[in-house]
Amino acid sequence: MTKLGLLARIEAKPEYAEKVEGLLRDALELARQEDHTVTWFAFRQGDTTFGVFDTFEDEKGRQGHLQGRIAAALMEAAGTMLSEAPDIRPVDLLAVKLP
Repeated sequence: MTKLGLLARIEAKPEYAEKVEGLLRDALELARQEDHTVTWFAFRQGDTTFGVFDTFEDEKGRQGHLQGRIAAALMEAAGTMLSEAPDIRPVDLLAVKLP
C-alpha cells in the first residue's frame, strides 16, 4: 500500500513561468523511469505557482526520489527561474484511492 508522499510548492519568477511549466511537463518521463515512484502529479495553481505531489511505498523510495533527476533539475532551476527554493515537504498518507 502506498503510505508516503512528497508535496512540493514551486514559485516561478513571472518571466520564467512558461519554462517552469515545460520543465514539469518534461519531468513526467523521468518520473515514469523511477520504479520507486508510485504516482506523480505536477500541477499549476496560478500564474506563477506550481506544485508536485508524488507517492511511494517506503522511505527508501521517497529518499531515492529526493536524490533523483527531477529534484536535481528543480534545484538547478531554482537559481534562475524560481523566486525561491522549492518548498518540499514529506507527508504520510492516511487514505488512498487508486484505479
